[in-house]
Amino acid sequence: MNAPPNIDAVTAQDVLHWLTNDTRDERFIDNIFAELCVRLQRTGIPVKRASLHILIHHPQWLGARIMWSDGMREAEIARVDYDVRERSEYIGSPANEIHDGAIEVRENLERDPSLGRKHAVYDDMRTKGLTDYVAWPLYHTLGKRHIVTFATDRPGGFDDAHVAGLLKLLPVLALVSEIRVKNRLARTLLETYVGSHAGELILAGATRRGSGTTVSAAIMICDLRDFTRISDNWPRDDVIDLLNGYFDAMSEPIARHGGEILKFIGDGLLAIFPLSQPSACANLLHAVAEARQAMAALNEKNGDTGRAPLNYGIGVHVGDVMYGNIGSRTRLDFTVIGPAVNMASRLENLTKQLGRTVLLSRAFAEFVENDFDLERVGEYPVRGFSDPIELFAYHG
Repeated sequence: MNAPPNIDAVTAQDVLHWLTNDTRDERFIDNIFAELCVRLQRTGIPVKRASLHILIHHPQWLGARIMWSDGMREAEIARVDYDVRERSEYIGSPANEIHDGAIEVRENLERDPSLGRKHAVYDDMRTKGLTDYVAWPLYHTLGKRHIVTFATDRPGGFDDAHVAGLLKLLPVLALVSEIRVKNRLARTLLETYVGSHAGELILAGATRRGSGTTVSAAIMICDLRDFTRISDNWPRDDVIDLLNGYFDAMSEPIARHGGEILKFIGDGLLAIFPLSQPSACANLLHAVAEARQAMAALNEKNGDTGRAPLNYGIGVHVGDVMYGNIGSRTRLDFTVIGPAVNMASRLENLTKQLGRTVLLSRAFAEFVENDFDLERVGEYPVRGFSDPIELFAYHG
C-alpha cells in the first residue's frame, strides 16, 4: 500500500508556487481565495469551508467577509457594517477572539458541544457536518490583522500535516491579499474623494500637473442657502449631520443617473454629466427631480425635530470644460474649469435673485425642451458674460 503524500511538499510545490507566481494577473482577492481552496483540496488538504475577513475601512463598511464552501466556483462576499462589533454574531465569535489578540482559534466540532466554545457560528458548522475548525490572524504591514479560517468534514478533523500545510501558506497569502486590499483601498479612496471616473484616470497614470482633456458635459452646481447663519448658530454635530443629509439627498440621484460629483465646496457641490452619454442632459434633470423629492423628505424629517427647512439653488449649463489636474507642484485637484463652469455657477447665484430653485441656460434647455416641462424666465445679464442669457426654470 502506498504511503500518503507529504502534504507539506505537495502544498509547497503546487499551491505555494501558484500563489507566489501565477496570481499576479488576478485583480480580485475573492477569486484568488476561491481557487486557493480548490487547489488545497487537490493536494489532499480536506478543506470544506473557508473564509477571509478583511478590514477595509470603506466610508460605509468596516470590512468584508469572503466565504467559500465546497462546490462553489466563486466565493461569496458580504459587507460588514461598522456596528458589527456590538452584535451577538460578533461577540464571542472567532473573529472577536482574533481581534482581541488570539494567535489561533481551534475548535473540535465533533466533541460534545457543552464542552466547547459557545457561539452560533459553531452550532451552524456542526449542523453542516463539519468536524474541525481553525482560524488564524493574517498579518499585513504596520500591524494590521485580518482573519483567515478553514474547516473540514473529515472524521477526526485536520491532522497535523494538514495544519502545517495551511500554516505554511499564510505568509504568502498575507502578501497576496495585502496587495489586492491596498489596490482596492486606493480605488475606494479615490472614488470617495474625487469620483469614480477621475479615480480611474488617476490610477491609470493621469497625475501630471496640467494634464487633462476637453470634455463636453452638462454641468450642475448646487449650493445651500443661509448656511453661514446655520453653521454659526447650530451645534457642530448638528451642522455635520445636516450637511451629510443634504449631500446624500443630492448625491445619490446624481450617481444613480450617471453623473459624477467632482467636488464638494463647503455646502455646495459640482457635478458633470458627460455628453458622451446621449441622454446626459435628460439624466441630469431626472437626477434633479429625484434630489428635490429627497430634499423635501429630508426637510419634513428635520421639521419633526424642530429644524428649519433647508433651501438651496441649482444652476445648470452645458458646454466644453477642461477636465484634468490643476494645482501646485505638490497638491493637485482633479476638476473641471472653463467658461461653462463659470456660467453654471452664475446661474446658481441667480436662483436667489429670481426666486427659482433650479435655473437652466438656453444652451442646456435646447437638449431637453421637447421632453421636459420648462418655464421660460426671461433674459438676464450674467456677471462675466457680455450678452444677456435666456433662462429657464425646472420644477421637477
